[in-house]
Amino acid sequence: MTRSVVVLGALDTKGAEFAYLRARLVRAGVEPFVIDFGVMGEPAFAPDVNPAEVATAGGADLAALRAANDRGAAMAAMARGAAALLRQRYDAGQVDGVIGMGGGGGSSVIATAMRALPVGIPKLLVSTMASGDTRPYIGTRDITLMPSVVDVAGLNRISRRIIANAAGAIAGMVGAEAAPDAGDRPLIAASMFGNTTKCVDQCRAIMEAQGYEVLVFHATGIGGQTMESLIGDGFIAGVLDITTTEWADELCGGVLSAGPTRLDAAALKGVPQVVVPGCIDMCNFGPRASVPDRFNGRTFYEWNPTVTLMRTTAEENAQIGAIFAEKLNRATAPVYVLIPLKGFSILDSPGDRFWNPEADAAFVRALRADLRPDILIDELDLNINDPAFADRATQLLLDMLKREA
Repeated sequence: MTRSVVVLGALDTKGAEFAYLRARLVRAGVEPFVIDFGVMGEPAFAPDVNPAEVATAGGADLAALRAANDRGAAMAAMARGAAALLRQRYDAGQVDGVIGMGGGGGSSVIATAMRALPVGIPKLLVSTMASGDTRPYIGTRDITLMPSVVDVAGLNRISRRIIANAAGAIAGMVGAEAAPDAGDRPLIAASMFGNTTKCVDQCRAIMEAQGYEVLVFHATGIGGQTMESLIGDGFIAGVLDITTTEWADELCGGVLSAGPTRLDAAALKGVPQVVVPGCIDMCNFGPRASVPDRFNGRTFYEWNPTVTLMRTTAEENAQIGAIFAEKLNRATAPVYVLIPLKGFSILDSPGDRFWNPEADAAFVRALRADLRPDILIDELDLNINDPAFADRATQLLLDMLKREA
């Protein structure tokens, strides 16, 4: 069966490059379907979907976009249109993979469209922007970025090699057979950090032994956002939110914030969850020299040369407690909050660098003050990484899942 690969690009400025990519895709044994989002000029060859159709799908008119000569507005409209058309084609079962090439503007349009597809569909973006902070392009989707090395502007001995490699890569991706899945095993989402790995590993082993499949998300900002996205999309049956540290970064201005919607999805989607203040004792920064001066005098620990951890204060923990209460009060499914009284992380253990029971207690007081009375809080005289804590967390979730079944 011939696989269909959607090609996204601006054929008015990069026609020769996309003609070459299309030819290489055919040579690799896949069927290209070209969507042209170029605004200002005529395409170098006839696409399968022309720019006027893309503009219309984005709620705009191509002639008006050209007349306005506003590149930003045009790119936004074409991004909306490309995303809508790509999703329509996917919903019709006509997308096995998608590939695009571009500079800054083109990459933004292509990435926006790719993010309209679910995780698992091959997505390859050849871009001049494939270095540095790529989070705005990837978001919470599995977009593969390939550096273009030279600009996507003309065919030469370098660009031909890169484009040929890209065509071979997407052809291989769409032709790859996925490993057998876990059938109908319900999915559990769990959040983890280096400081909670021991706990989450044990939770995962217990849940898998009980017939569940566990997806572990690294609480690095994008990890929390991805977990929230999959919960919101309806993939997840239950949540072990062991590591909610991203709220410390959101509050203190750290580098691993997941944004203000963290903790929203399970509550709004009606998914049972066990919530733990894992690693809210720390805020994450880059190298020590990158920590803002306003934090001088705080307690720090250099986790590695590129990660500096800052101990949160009682005042900050109290604010986080109030935020947790506000988020969890919206829950329509069972929620259980589990508190490890002997520390929220490895470092927050008796005698260790971040041990501060007064700061931890401030979180609990604020949470209790505002939390709905029907949402239970269980305080255990354990550290978060003690085996008995993982046992309790998983048992609580298993009990909730059985009641919901």
